[in-house]
Amino acid sequence: MKKSYMIKHALLLLLFLVAIRVHGQSGDISGKVVDENDAPLPGASVTVMQTNKGTVTDASGNFRLVGLSGNVSLAVNFIGYETATRNLTLKGDQQINFKLKPSATQLNELVVIGYGSTERKNLTGAVSTVTSKDFRQGTITTPAELIQGKVAGVSIIQNSGQPGGASTIRIRGGASLNASNDPLIVVDGVPLSGNSIGNAPSPLSLVNPNDIETFTVLKDANATAIYGSRASNGVILITTKKGTAGKARVSVSSNNSVATVAKKVDILTADEIRAYVADNPGANYGTDGNNNPLLFSDLVGTANTDWQDEIYRSAFTTDNNLSVSGTTKGVPYRISGNYLSQQGLLLTDNFRRGTANIVLSPSFFDKHLKVDLNLKGALTKSHFANDGAIGAAIQFDPTQPVHATNAFGNYFEWLRSDGSVNPNAPRNPLGLLELRDNNGKAKRSFGNVSFDYSFHFLPELHANLNLGYDVSEGTGHITVPTFAAQAIGTLGEISQSRNTESNKFSEFYFSYDHNFTDIKSNIAATAGYGYYDNSKTTYFFERYKGTGEVLTTPKFPYATDRDKLLSYYGRLVYTLNDKYILSGTLRADASSKFAPENRWGYFPSVAFTWRAISESFLANSQSLSDLKLRLSYGLTGNKDGIGYTDYLSKYYANTNNGQYNVGGTYYDYYSPARYDPDLRWESTNTYNVGVDYGFLKGRLYGSLDAYYKETKDLLSTVNIPVGTNFSNLLTTNVGNMEVRGFEANINFKAIATEKQNWDLGLNLAVNKRKVTNLTLSPDPGSRVSAGDITGGTGITLKYNAVNHIPGSFFVYKQVYDQAGKPVEGLYADLNHDGVVNTDDQYFYKSPDPAFTLGFNTSYSINKWTVRTSLRANVGNYIYDNVSSNFGVRSNILSPAGVINNAGVDFRNTNFQNNQFLSDYYIKNASFLKMDNLGISYDFGKLGATGANLSLSANCQNVFTISNYKGLDPESTSGIDYNLYPRPRTFTLGLNLGF
Repeated sequence: MKKSYMIKHALLLLLFLVAIRVHGQSGDISGKVVDENDAPLPGASVTVMQTNKGTVTDASGNFRLVGLSGNVSLAVNFIGYETATRNLTLKGDQQINFKLKPSATQLNELVVIGYGSTERKNLTGAVSTVTSKDFRQGTITTPAELIQGKVAGVSIIQNSGQPGGASTIRIRGGASLNASNDPLIVVDGVPLSGNSIGNAPSPLSLVNPNDIETFTVLKDANATAIYGSRASNGVILITTKKGTAGKARVSVSSNNSVATVAKKVDILTADEIRAYVADNPGANYGTDGNNNPLLFSDLVGTANTDWQDEIYRSAFTTDNNLSVSGTTKGVPYRISGNYLSQQGLLLTDNFRRGTANIVLSPSFFDKHLKVDLNLKGALTKSHFANDGAIGAAIQFDPTQPVHATNAFGNYFEWLRSDGSVNPNAPRNPLGLLELRDNNGKAKRSFGNVSFDYSFHFLPELHANLNLGYDVSEGTGHITVPTFAAQAIGTLGEISQSRNTESNKFSEFYFSYDHNFTDIKSNIAATAGYGYYDNSKTTYFFERYKGTGEVLTTPKFPYATDRDKLLSYYGRLVYTLNDKYILSGTLRADASSKFAPENRWGYFPSVAFTWRAISESFLANSQSLSDLKLRLSYGLTGNKDGIGYTDYLSKYYANTNNGQYNVGGTYYDYYSPARYDPDLRWESTNTYNVGVDYGFLKGRLYGSLDAYYKETKDLLSTVNIPVGTNFSNLLTTNVGNMEVRGFEANINFKAIATEKQNWDLGLNLAVNKRKVTNLTLSPDPGSRVSAGDITGGTGITLKYNAVNHIPGSFFVYKQVYDQAGKPVEGLYADLNHDGVVNTDDQYFYKSPDPAFTLGFNTSYSINKWTVRTSLRANVGNYIYDNVSSNFGVRSNILSPAGVINNAGVDFRNTNFQNNQFLSDYYIKNASFLKMDNLGISYDFGKLGATGANLSLSANCQNVFTISNYKGLDPESTSGIDYNLYPRPRTFTLGLNLGF
């Protein structure tokens, strides 16, 4: 018994020692995750397999897992890279590093498409993706700036240098004339309204760029047809950052910048104005009461005022972000906030924005039900500068001082002999800025909750419900004092504005994806329904003089427009042997913008893809790593850009003060509006052929695409006979347009070593647009106005015309003397009838470039990284409206008794008077721009704190090379007139993660 007792105790002691030993084998695991070039991969997911434990790497790629024991299996995931796993037996704290291999040209990367996602290798459409690691750096206030120059065939032009200002986005040039050419933008499944938000610089200015993870651009009809009528101009899918596995991770970033004027308009100096007046000693603007000449020499001042320097400043911006992400009680989450304060180059221009974002991704029923909740909100406050000061600064006499003793706020103004303001003179630029208080506030909230349920009895079948909203409100208030010269006719101004917009939608669809291994096939199907309700309300208020007296009274307090869209859609993708992919899509849309008989539009697409790289004859290729051929056709529609009820006969209340007098009683009157009961969908057929390629084991990869688009039943505003429809203009379906293009992009990992990495990317796009018909009956000579210029009275410069690029310039051919100088008023008689008149105008050039280029490169060595991006437009032309309006001699000595400044171009032309329609002013505006140049340093982990720090310095709008002598060769309209300068910005950035 004693021996048995001792054996029992010995066994207990042994078990106790084993337990101690096992307990002693617990510990923490730390390490670093890098790519094939040893560059850190921040945000990589590190999980303990078969458990809920996990974390994400910090900004330096470091991770730490605590409280582990025994045998542990780790898995590391990062988008675009193969999953890495490692089995460990813990012996105390251990350090282990992971080097991830990229999927061959990211072929296995999941790409977001309409109502789902697919592996990149299985894409059948023309799709481009840009991830956060490739975004432009620096002071970025709107999302579109992140991918400028990054995607072939996507043009992004900042409309101006206004803080928070809008950008014009075009995918493959756009295919419409009067309807919208803007792409559909979808953020986390929420289709954003493209309507402007009153008193916000741009709709996208209320979206925080720092929250964005990826952009996916859908270009051809096969990729976009699932979105139907809203996708005729392409689709941009924005995916924001989500919650991550593991404990909470905090990220803080701060970017602080100073912006300066990169270039000023070239005008005369004060001394040059004085010299000009001295060279014309007898010049006068009339006589006084004693018949003595009123000489300009008596008006010239003694000051040396650079009015452009007076209205512009060095502008400061601070952009600060805070985010917390992780998993709590099994629910991944991310919460973020942003505060941006941006000064504009114009003295009184300011833009402030605050945003908040929350993302929750819980799952239920053993992850059969996955829920994503996305809520985003933003508030902006703007003080809008009076941009009329830009033109005034170009024109105002530099010999005059900024201030003078008078009754107009003590700003120097040109006065008549009775002391009143000269109505034919420009206003003081500083007075325009400082005596106008224009404040705006905009609020926007959008979000959705989506449910993805995988059936227990058939996990490959999913039911999806997406409910979302996008609401906004803009309010504004303008005050101009009674003494301000800019509003002297109304003795100042007091006005306000307000508009609201509400978008609500619901989408429900089934998706099914199954591999039939016995026949080496896969079928992926989607079928669903969508309902979209848009309501926009504009409020009208009384407008007051500065004295408080009512200036105008609205007829109605508000007006509401409402647009509804009902949709059914389906998609079927069949894959055979992982080589041959056939897909088809059909969407049916019904819009309330059309009469019931024209309401439905049907938009199909079909595509075939051949993954040649999977063929046996390429299986052992030593050079090719990817080869895929894509063919597609699709039809899309367009309804945007027309009125909400243009198909209905209706009457509008008059907006002026006119009334009918009937028996001594005055009545408001109503006017019939133009309408077309037969309005129908504008439709675009698109054909696309593409090749995706890869060489050198994925180090060299890219794609080539050629496409043809034909738009029929253009929604156009055309001239009609007077008296036939209450107007001489009518919006109707008339005309056709075609677009042909070619795109190429190439990416190359030039250096890929342990300590160095050099990536290069180049993209090229050729896009040719042409109007093929503009009338119900073919008329080769028909044309429709597409753009006026400033100066003169109603001078139309640009037209849409058959067999020409939309918006081409329509001008006279200038005649030059033997010295190469243009002869004022002398134009070529092109039709040789002996008379020069409007019949001799001709189409000459257009704002469309012959081709565009984008170049991006990033070079890293150890902890240093240098990045730059450049863009080029070749063959685009611009009309120099600044020179045509201000660059003439008559502008300097005005018969109104005013001395004005002038553009220096009159020295080249010697024009006395304006020659607005001379082709002399059409200039080649080809350019090369370096958009961004930056350097960053990653400090890694800071001692025992565990925090990671990186610093960066960036310059934006580094330089522009162009033969164009004006302010900026890049213009959305092709007309250069008083552009708010795009600034050159220097930014210092700090990123801290812990």
